[in-house]
Amino acid sequence: MENQYENGGTPPRKPVNSKRVKRTAILLVVLILAGILVMTSWYTVDDKQQAVVTTFGRVTDVTSAGIHFMLPFGIQRAYKVNVNVYQNIELGYRTNGDDANDYQVNESESKMITGDYNIVNVDFFVEYKVSDPVKYLFSSYNPEMILKNLVQSQVRNVVGSTPVDSVLTDGKEAVQMQVKELITEVLETYDIGLMLTDVKIQDSEPPTQDVTEAFKAVETAKQSAETVINEAKAYRNAQLPAAEAEADKLTQNAEYLKQKRINEAIEQVAMFEAMYEEYARNPQITRSRMYYEAIEDALPGVRVYIDASGEGNVDMMLPLDSFSAASAAQGGNAQ
Repeated sequence: MENQYENGGTPPRKPVNSKRVKRTAILLVVLILAGILVMTSWYTVDDKQQAVVTTFGRVTDVTSAGIHFMLPFGIQRAYKVNVNVYQNIELGYRTNGDDANDYQVNESESKMITGDYNIVNVDFFVEYKVSDPVKYLFSSYNPEMILKNLVQSQVRNVVGSTPVDSVLTDGKEAVQMQVKELITEVLETYDIGLMLTDVKIQDSEPPTQDVTEAFKAVETAKQSAETVINEAKAYRNAQLPAAEAEADKLTQNAEYLKQKRINEAIEQVAMFEAMYEEYARNPQITRSRMYYEAIEDALPGVRVYIDASGEGNVDMMLPLDSFSAASAAQGGNAQ
């Protein structure tokens, strides 16, 4: 036997231990099942996500950030959705990486017809986020594509009803607001779990350079007009206090003159009443006195001689006190 092995013979194989092989196979299966059990019985959700949990394909829970456990072997599954992340749609252009200045134009999306049948290139930036992770996952096949088509439709609808001047110059904000309102209204109807947060016009320009230069000139003229208007308002604000002070001064002066005229009228009325009282008591004397005073007023400096006795005895009585002044004084004392 030994000589046979030494001459190149093959030694006999040892019998296979079937029990040992069976135990090893069972151990491998158990380890695999344990690994699957461990891997499929828990999941983690970060602070920007929510997880939609399904049991046998039916939604049973929505979980937030943290470590969570679930039934293994596919009985329960967790679908993670970024709900606290703002996402965007670029309409009319595509940026390359994070550099906003590095982009490619997509004229098939940006070229539009305005309400007055002009052609413009308008680029839109749309920002949105997931508002309902369950509806986002199961209410539609591709909600992002639905939103993009909706944005394109409403943008062309609004631009197609707006004059080209407004789209290119001072009407951009109104276009943005109108597009946002229309998209939000339709999204509420579709109910696909997405919420629109912002719509901005990134750029709008005519398709030719000549038209572009013309609109730039119009924009420059409008800015110059605004500058002049602001300067005029500043001048008005500077001059207005002085004008108001002058107006107040004139008003007060007018009030003073009015009151002065009233007082003078009251004084003349009092004087007239006093004269009338004197006249009622002594008509002849009052008429004579008024006659002498009239002569004094008409002929200043003239000496007046009065025959008081009626027998030729003439006396000079100067100066004569004004009857009007005396009457007014008496009237004032009477009051």
